[in-house]
Amino acid sequence: MDLRKLKTLIELVESSGIAELEISEGEERVRITRTPTATMQQVHAAPQQMAATAPQQAAVAAESVKPAVPEGHVVKSPMVGSFYRCPSPGAKAFVEVGQSVNAGDTLCIIEAMKLLNEIEADHSGIIKAILVESGQAVEYGQPLFIIA
Repeated sequence: MDLRKLKTLIELVESSGIAELEISEGEERVRITRTPTATMQQVHAAPQQMAATAPQQAAVAAESVKPAVPEGHVVKSPMVGSFYRCPSPGAKAFVEVGQSVNAGDTLCIIEAMKLLNEIEADHSGIIKAILVESGQAVEYGQPLFIIA
């Protein structure tokens, strides 16, 4: 891929506020991700202290970034849309943490372009974590559930 095109894509990600961009051209594939951290915000706020404190802050940020997510099978979003835990407002959620599910059971709904898409479990087990709040926008490939 052309270096100028790559630089343009990086600038696009930085200026647009999107977290991730992936592009494929033939056999070439480029994935650009942007993850703002507390370290980046502090470094931008105090550039005169950057040389002295950046390595220390980076070490602290690396330790604090690791989320405490249970281990198991991750169910990821197959599309971009709005995540809903229940079939209608006020209804009971499809699944709860600690509930046993079988492959094929409905876990949630993702609304995309005014279509409601039922997302089914692709693995049997127990729901260990629900990683998204109802009504929240989700990205393609974003983790939704942990099944163990």
